[in-house]
Amino acid sequence: MTRLSKSSPSLLSSIWRRSLAPCALAVAAMLGAMSAHAQVAAYPNKPIKLIVPFPAGGSVDVTSRALAQKLAESLGQQVVVENRAGAGGNIGMDAVAKSPPDGYTIGMGALSTHAVNPALYPKMPFDAVKDFAPISLVVVTPNVLVTNPAALPANDVAGIIDFAKKNSGKVNCASGSNGSAGHLACELFRLQSGASITHVPYKGGAPAMTDLLGGQVQMMFDNMASALPQIKAGKLKAFAVTTPTRSALTPELPTMAQAGVKDFDVFTWWGLFAPAGTPPEIVKRLSAEVGKALANAELKEKWLATGAEPSPTTPEAFAAFIAKELPKYAKIVKDSGAKVD
Repeated sequence: MTRLSKSSPSLLSSIWRRSLAPCALAVAAMLGAMSAHAQVAAYPNKPIKLIVPFPAGGSVDVTSRALAQKLAESLGQQVVVENRAGAGGNIGMDAVAKSPPDGYTIGMGALSTHAVNPALYPKMPFDAVKDFAPISLVVVTPNVLVTNPAALPANDVAGIIDFAKKNSGKVNCASGSNGSAGHLACELFRLQSGASITHVPYKGGAPAMTDLLGGQVQMMFDNMASALPQIKAGKLKAFAVTTPTRSALTPELPTMAQAGVKDFDVFTWWGLFAPAGTPPEIVKRLSAEVGKALANAELKEKWLATGAEPSPTTPEAFAAFIAKELPKYAKIVKDSGAKVD
C-alpha cells in the first residue's frame, strides 16, 4: 500500500487549486461580462462631462452647449460642458483620450484635433485614430474670407492679393488656433496666390474676431457660423467661400476658385468622440441621441441661420470621414510649409 507523505495534503491542495483555477476564471469572466452589461443597460445614471477643447464664447463652444442641453433632455442626465483650451485643441482632447472609457466623459473634437494637428505638430499627446471612439459628426460649416474694410481696402480677392504684395509684412491673417481650418486656409492662400501674409493664431475664434473687428489684424478665413452675423451687420466684408461650391446662405459669394485662387477645399467641422474602449453599445446610444437632437427643428433652424449645417452620422461613417480628412490636410500642411507659430 502506498503511503502519502506528510507533504501530501499540500500537494493535494495544490492539485485542487489548479483544477479549480479555470473554473474560477470562467466565473470571473462571466461576472465581469454581466457587470459590464448591467452598466451599459443602466447608462447613463450620473452626469456626463462634455469637454470642449476651445475657449468659451467661440462657435464650437456655443454649438456644444446647445447640443448638451438637448442631450440632457433626452438622456435624463446633466451634460456638463467643460472648456479646456490650448494647443489647437490638443489639451482638451488629450484629457478625453485619457478618461475612463465608460461614456461619462466625451469631447467635441474638430478639424484641427483630428485632421490637421497630427501633421502640424511635431509631437502629439494622443493618436487621433487609435485613442478615440468616434460617436458622430455634429456640424460642418464653410469658411469665408473676410476682411476689416478699414484695415485692408480691396473690392475683390485679386485686390487683396495685390494689396498684400505691395504691403509686404503688413497683412496679418488671423485664425482661432494653430491647426484650425482658418490657419490652413491662410497658409493655402499664401501658397496659391503668392501674397505676402503672416498667420496670427489666437486662443479661440472669439478673440480672433475681436481683433479683426478692431483692426489689429486685417483678414481672416472664419467659419460661416461665426462670420455671418458680422457680415450681415456690415462690420466685415466677405469675398469668397473656401468650399468647392457656393454656400446656399451666401449665394452671391464666389468660391475661392471662382475668385481666381484654385484648389481650395477647406471647411470647418466638429464632432463628438469618446475614449477608445468605450462600450460600442454606449457609443451607438450617444450617436443615436445626437441624431435626434440635431433633427430638432428649432435647433436645426437656428444653426442653419448662422451657416452651421447639422450633419449627424453613424460612428462608422464618422470614422470613415476622418480617415479621408487626415491625408487631405497632411498634404496641405506639407505643401504649404505650415508650422506651429
